[in-house]
Amino acid sequence: MALDPQRHLFSIPTDVAYLNCAYQGPLPLTSVRAGEEALARKASPWLVTPDDFFAPVERYREQVAQLLGADADGVAITPSISYGVALAAANLPFAAGQGIVLLAGEFPSNVYGWRALAERREGWVRLVERPAAGDWTTAVLDDLDREGDEVAVVSVPMCHWTDGARVDVAAIGVRCRQLGAALVIDGAQALGAVPFRADEVQPDVVAGATYKWLLGPYSLGFTWFAPRWRTGSPIEHNWITRAGSDRFSSLADTIDEYQPGARRYDMGEVSNFGLLPVASESLRMLLQHDPVDVAGHARRLTDRIAQGAADLGFEVAAGELRSDHLIGLRRVGLDGTALADALAREQVHVSVRGDSVRVSAHIFNTIDDAERLLDALATAVRRSP
Repeated sequence: MALDPQRHLFSIPTDVAYLNCAYQGPLPLTSVRAGEEALARKASPWLVTPDDFFAPVERYREQVAQLLGADADGVAITPSISYGVALAAANLPFAAGQGIVLLAGEFPSNVYGWRALAERREGWVRLVERPAAGDWTTAVLDDLDREGDEVAVVSVPMCHWTDGARVDVAAIGVRCRQLGAALVIDGAQALGAVPFRADEVQPDVVAGATYKWLLGPYSLGFTWFAPRWRTGSPIEHNWITRAGSDRFSSLADTIDEYQPGARRYDMGEVSNFGLLPVASESLRMLLQHDPVDVAGHARRLTDRIAQGAADLGFEVAAGELRSDHLIGLRRVGLDGTALADALAREQVHVSVRGDSVRVSAHIFNTIDDAERLLDALATAVRRSP
């Protein structure tokens, strides 16, 4: 079924075409209110009870599990993708001489931690070069078919962050299992916008952030671990991840045992009274919609933009090679930064990443947003030298 634009749930002015969720997702109105209420409660700390340290955390954990099609015991609450990568690097098996496969041009938060691991363990990192046709899936699978290299980890996004080029993580996961390599997924630019089920993809680790497609706050995310990786070592040691931490009268006792599942990997001060209610409310709203419908709505808009941009001389990837919600527009000789600035003056907001004008659509966008973008692009092309 078609999803009607949910613009009424946000405070986006009618004269603003915000096609930039890949940069920052807007907070729904109800999430803003949840944040205001949370801060007001913190202003009266005598109202904060021991249960407030735990019940909202577990509710958020359950929501993340629903989003991922996974179990809540596998969810660790983390502040960022880089934190999730650090946890994965600390706990996935990696021997001297083994390697890690990444995409060229990957977002740095999914690069630096792996480089550090390879340096510590005398291993290697290989970047799969951008394929000319834009088919990242085939490029990664071909790379994994190289003989003589022992791959320990493949860490890829669900789509490339610069232009939305699709990566079939399920197909790559099959090859990883054949090789005995771990599959780590960076879901920052896709989770919340397109369907995903961990029980179908069978990844080892999935990291996510709330501030983009999950329409939540900055500095909050999550990392899900497959069952076999839930008994490892956290990268920080705090009181709340330990067994019995809900018994405040006994906190002076040091406990070796952890809370069950991946809770041992939770970040410190996981109960974040200001941000967690905001993220949880955004997830509650988003989970009311079928992910297939959310992706379908975005696809209708990005298909229209792709068609119109191609008519203006922009290069756009073939439909089967790009994600539903995020596309890149390229045009030889066009200054992308100047173009983005010109569009912003017309209250049409996009990003420039690499050589790509990055356009993204979510549930709050309308066909009018797409048409306004195309009109502004046409004007900019006419004015370009």
